[in-house]
Amino acid sequence: MNILVAGATGNTGKRLIGELIANGHSPIALVRDGSDTNGLPEDVTLRRGDLTDLQDGVCKGCDTVVFAAGSGGDTGPEMTDKVDRDGAKRLIDLAAKEGVKRFVMLSSVGADDPDPQSELAHYLNAKHEADEHLKASGLPYAILRPVRLTDEDGTRDILLGDEVDPKAEAARGDVAATLARAVDDDGWLGKALLMQSA
Repeated sequence: MNILVAGATGNTGKRLIGELIANGHSPIALVRDGSDTNGLPEDVTLRRGDLTDLQDGVCKGCDTVVFAAGSGGDTGPEMTDKVDRDGAKRLIDLAAKEGVKRFVMLSSVGADDPDPQSELAHYLNAKHEADEHLKASGLPYAILRPVRLTDEDGTRDILLGDEVDPKAEAARGDVAATLARAVDDDGWLGKALLMQSA
């Protein structure tokens, strides 16, 4: 399958590209001008696009779209809104317009019911709005909500759903592998699942 990956040059996205290739897919990395693509395989297809200003046609020819992007911890509320909320919603709309068969969203623990007292409240609200937009889009979807991320590769021993401890950790390698699994597993469709590394 041709799979568009938003956030392909990020810490999770780069791992996801590798997982998708290993699973026999053809990932297409969505990159903005000036992105550092050195961490991507040389033969991966690049498609220009900026989540703060996505143009029509960005999803053309894609079977699945994976949103694994994020504005990053060093940006302010305005960029969080532009990328994590508005960019995600625009990508969902473009995917629906192109008839994409599945949209996989990397969300966050707490995005289902954001705590207004949390120091991450603004980010979680942005993720919540994007998740709800996806659910209402009519697209077949899967939403992954990992707990706190670490930069480790992980062991692929993971917990999903109600067993997850919201205060646990999730290795980025495990998250990438789980996102890749959601691309192929029809059992994920229509679900939003918590995830942690075991």
